[in-house]
Amino acid sequence: MASKPPDSKLIRAAGAVAWRPAADGGEPQVLLVHRKKYDDWSLPKGKQETGEPLPLTAVREVFEEGGARLTLGRRLISVRYHVSGRAKRVHYWSASVSATDEAAVPNAEVDQVAWLPVAEAREHASYAHDHGVLDDFARLSAQTVPLILLRHAKALPKSGWKDDDLVRPLDDSGRADAKALASLLASFAPAARVVSSTAARCLDTVRPYAELIGEQVRAEPSLEPSRTASSESIALIADAVVSGEPTVLCAHRENLPSLLAAAGDMLSASNAPDDRQPPLPTAGFWVLHTAGQALVAADRYDLSEALDSAVRWLDAARPTRRRRSRIAMKAPSATTARTRA
Repeated sequence: MASKPPDSKLIRAAGAVAWRPAADGGEPQVLLVHRKKYDDWSLPKGKQETGEPLPLTAVREVFEEGGARLTLGRRLISVRYHVSGRAKRVHYWSASVSATDEAAVPNAEVDQVAWLPVAEAREHASYAHDHGVLDDFARLSAQTVPLILLRHAKALPKSGWKDDDLVRPLDDSGRADAKALASLLASFAPAARVVSSTAARCLDTVRPYAELIGEQVRAEPSLEPSRTASSESIALIADAVVSGEPTVLCAHRENLPSLLAAAGDMLSASNAPDDRQPPLPTAGFWVLHTAGQALVAADRYDLSEALDSAVRWLDAARPTRRRRSRIAMKAPSATTARTRA
């Protein structure tokens, strides 16, 4: 889906509700930062850099402000307010903390951090828009495992290709997108099983990601474009879900609908994304956030949308609909009063 031209006047930013298990095994703790310039407590966030996908903005900014290294989970609500006469929109993710750098704070912006249960963090936070983000975080399970369904990057056109279609390679833009995907996929799954169609265009799409995380790519014939049988999709999805491990499946426009349908059935999700969703563009992907054999949420990304504010999302906890209905929707926005942020 083509994204709208960016609004040059809009300040784009991203952050996260960074969480870690409590030492005593109790309620998870979330990170708040104290900004000395404003003498306030807020969720860590920061401005998007030119050409930077928003999920990576969230990862970078939370580390720079609070010293927390993140693995992103589901998409949370975004908030919009005004700063010095300009509109600002901040996109948030739920994110588990894999490590912390105690030497990162104090820094140029933040002089203190606090790790608090959600209810205490809500009371401690200075701004109402942070309350709404924390409420959204708290209403669903934070501990999830990603199942990523990826369409290969752009390949050379069929019309000019005389050899076997399975060896048709990526074109120049496809190779560039494969490199860009590596860090983006790793922000959701820094360790994962990587399974790909045997087609060269799929193998070459996931290879930079697999190399980045130090994994081997498993070539799977049942993901070839001619193999669209539901039974094969069900077997692959069942294997991924039962394993309980983060998994990336790279496939084709022809068989991604059956993979989505199999995921909806396997995860008992009446409102999971299905084959009536608009097809993923090349290098687009779904992140299905699972807990056990249940779908917690599902987020849709592509490289163009990840660079602006048009990331689509789906929340499995919303009121159920008939499985074949159209359910992808724009990310919700909580508009708040003019404030410092």
